[in-house]
This record gives sequence, structure tokens and C-alpha cells, in this order.
Amino acid sequence: MKILLVFDFDNTIIDDNSDTWIVQCAPEKKLPIELQDSYEKGFWTEFMGRVFKYLGDEGVREDEMKRAVTSMPFTLGMVELLNFIRKNKDKFDCIIISDSNSVFIDWVLEATSFHDVFDKVFTNPAAFDSNGHLTVENYHAHSCSRCPKNLCKNVVLVEFIDKQSQQGVNYTRIVYIGDGGNDVCPVTFLKKSDVAMPRKGYTLQKTLSRMSQNLEPMESSVVVWSSGVEIISHLQFLIKE
Repeated sequence: MKILLVFDFDNTIIDDNSDTWIVQCAPEKKLPIELQDSYEKGFWTEFMGRVFKYLGDEGVREDEMKRAVTSMPFTLGMVELLNFIRKNKDKFDCIIISDSNSVFIDWVLEATSFHDVFDKVFTNPAAFDSNGHLTVENYHAHSCSRCPKNLCKNVVLVEFIDKQSQQGVNYTRIVYIGDGGNDVCPVTFLKKSDVAMPRKGYTLQKTLSRMSQNLEPMESSVVVWSSGVEIISHLQFLIKE
């Protein structure tokens, strides 16, 4: 029986947001005001589609975007953490559930040779079209009112666990490592033996501490982290249990 590790990508594995990072490829490293103002809450993927179209129209090519994306720094201690997981793959299954896109995540994992650490990546599908423009689609449709239209991480997690258990794979516990508002939904689904690991000072941690002050029920334990090295020591503790 393994432990399932669930990672967010932006501001968790990498120490920035890949979608806002890519703006440095734009002329003068900024987007036109009307494009910035076109964002509607809950429709981030559609907004990024327009951003990618704008970059393409401005002549920004795939290799330039790839250089930018692969220059993003990893979060402190994350390289050590991923190496630790690789060494202990017999004890962990490891997935990413992210609101970034498949092209960006592929680029980063490929450039850093961490593809083998992850069993599956769930994210918005992206591809370059015949004009050389990056296009991105919603990951799925769902009916969760708490999450952005394109992705409910809880739905993804539950479906993955169900599929695994149909194949005879069950987990002793789930450890969820994330930072953002869209990590709240899957974290509230966690059970008593599971661990929510919000990044210190980010939206997920602030939301969880507000929930505990309001005595909103949450079953899992919560362990706050600011470096991947702290996550390693908690995982070592769980393995020993």
C-alpha cells in the first residue's frame, strides 16, 4: 500500500505562476490594457487562450516561450523533495493536478528530467496550432460551484482514486501539497488519515486557518510548509509510521 502524493504546479513545484510568467515574452513585457481587463472570474483558461493568441500575433514563437517557461525557478527545497520521492518510488505514487497547461508542465519536467517522478499529470490540454500559436482548452466540464469552470481538482482526484481502486490500487493515505484557492475544494475532501500541506502565507493556508477559526469541519491533518525540505521530513515520518 502506497501513499498518494498530489501536487499543484504553480507556486508549489515552481516558485511562480507559469501563466503570468509567460507575459515577459510580450512586447515591453506587458499585456495591452484591454486584454488585461478581459479576464472574467472563473474563466482563466479562456483568458489565457486570448493571451496566447496575442503572443502569437506579436510573433512570439514556441522556442522563445519554451526558454521563458524553463527559466522559472523551482520552489525552495522542491528539487530535493522530487529526488527524495524518486528514490522512494516504491512507497509513493505521485500526480500533478494543475490549472496551468500540458505544454508548460511538460517543458519544465522535461528540462529538469523529473518526468519519471510523476505517474500522471492532470491539467488543461494545450498544443501549438498550424500558425504556431499556443492554444489551450478546459480540462473538463463539472458541476462544482466552488471551482473555476475549467477544472475542479476534487473531481479529478476522486476519479483518479476510483480508477486506481478498480485496478486494485488503494492508498494508505493522501498527502495534498498546494498553495492556491483552487486547492481548497480537494483538500476538504481529504479523510482523517490524509494530510493537507498548504504553502505558508498563500491562499490555501489562509483559507484553511479561517475555516478552523470558524470551526468548519475538516477531517485531515494540516501541515504548513515553506520549503520542500520540510515536506521531506514529514514524508519520512509518515513512512516510518
